[in-house]
Amino acid sequence: MSPKLPVLSGDELIKVLEKFGYVAVRQKGSHIRLRHPSDAQRKPLTIPRHNSLKPGLLHRILRDARVTVEELTAVL
Repeated sequence: MSPKLPVLSGDELIKVLEKFGYVAVRQKGSHIRLRHPSDAQRKPLTIPRHNSLKPGLLHRILRDARVTVEELTAVL
């Protein structure tokens, strides 16, 4: 059984992903684009700066970033 996803805002998720090596490369409106400069295998991510991200969106972003829920909760 996997651990429960935490409720995060877009800004909180961006700070967490920066700890995994992602860098903000641009912003358009309320969406920020992140890239991982040293690992080309990781997909670029678009994170909305919303007050809370829905679980499905958070799960997809973590999957694309190759970050598990356990790794996410350990960094929080």
